[in-house]
Amino acid sequence: MEEFLFIQEEVFPALLKGFSVSVLLIVPSSILGLCIGVLAGALRVYGNPVTRRFADTYVALFRGVPLVVQLFTWYFGLPHLGIYLSPMAASVMGFSLCSGAYHSEYIRGALLSIKRGQLLAAQALGFTKLRMVVSIILPQALRRALPGCGNEVIYLIKYSSLAYMVTCIELTGEAKILASHSFKYMEVFLSVGVFYLILVSFAGWILHQVEDRLSLPGFEQHRI
Repeated sequence: MEEFLFIQEEVFPALLKGFSVSVLLIVPSSILGLCIGVLAGALRVYGNPVTRRFADTYVALFRGVPLVVQLFTWYFGLPHLGIYLSPMAASVMGFSLCSGAYHSEYIRGALLSIKRGQLLAAQALGFTKLRMVVSIILPQALRRALPGCGNEVIYLIKYSSLAYMVTCIELTGEAKILASHSFKYMEVFLSVGVFYLILVSFAGWILHQVEDRLSLPGFEQHRI
């Protein structure tokens, strides 16, 4: 009974506050990460040698360096250059750039899966390269990449918990503070797990709805 009252009166209000901050981190980071990933993926496949090399370097860098190191760089490192970011801004920047690097791999694979005959047909019709990619290739590639990009969104939800490392007190940060004050680590972090499970389950349901809405009848076998 005492544990139930503690969860109801102390844990739930604190975690609800942290949950709202987590959502404010996840939503813009997901959108920006996907946009960055689409751009980087397209440049890696259809860019000129300079932009292709730039995109490849970006992906290698942000996939190779641990996310927590990236967050420390943006929050603690940039002030040495006279650039000061809030904990929220540094977290969104770190999550977006890291997530975009992984999204670009899904987009690149989907772009390469489009049959070359469509490119030749578009060129024969007089399409410019940019119009060909934007109007014909990219819409098909996004459908094929959606399951993989959806997985990256799920990963983003979970590694958003690293934001408290740069003093952005989201769900995990609130839990850590509460647990250190009450010493009831089991109750607090089990409750955190429930919050993340609900959030991931809801996001997964939304992504499945989007995937079903965008799928084309007779082409379900192309899902990856």
